[in-house]
Amino acid sequence: MHISEGILSAPVLISGGVIAAIGTVIGLKKIDIDEIMPVALLSSAFFVAGLVHVPLGPGSVHLMLIGLLGVMLGWAAFPAILVALFLQALFFQFGGFAVLGVNTVTMGAPALCCYYLTRPWMDNPKTRSLAAFFAGFFAILLASLLTSCALALTDTGFMAAAQLIVAANLPIMIIEGCITMFTVSFLAKVQPEILHLKYA
Repeated sequence: MHISEGILSAPVLISGGVIAAIGTVIGLKKIDIDEIMPVALLSSAFFVAGLVHVPLGPGSVHLMLIGLLGVMLGWAAFPAILVALFLQALFFQFGGFAVLGVNTVTMGAPALCCYYLTRPWMDNPKTRSLAAFFAGFFAILLASLLTSCALALTDTGFMAAAQLIVAANLPIMIIEGCITMFTVSFLAKVQPEILHLKYA
């Protein structure tokens, strides 16, 4: 879901850069010294997941785990995603440095939304699994929509590509929902403190 360089207009790039900078500063301020290791681990997981492409029709899609990052990190998902995207651009030319801000926003904002939307459900053991699935599913859906909006705001000629992005990521929404659900359920049993749960 990385947007490549040379596609977006200057206003979209600047807006994405400013929003990404604000989100990253807030995220860095909210990271406790004891949470640096989980943030680094999840940033690494995001980095690796983005490298595993799944063939789908004429193109391919890939896992992102942004729903999982959202429910586990909250605001800290912004710097975690920014670092991973920077390294992907540096080593594999995924996305690019000029679109780093926009790509961070299209993935970091859904992660943050999932954190606030699912937090009350996460604390309840009866609704935790459903909330985790929703987080994984909704994060990809929202990321697809934000990516589509960035393209559509640049040029209305990108509308067809924007619709294709949402449609092509439908299988990934379901897969990420399942991965997030099983991961959260497992962590709630073996290490509930990492999820900041009130009731394990």
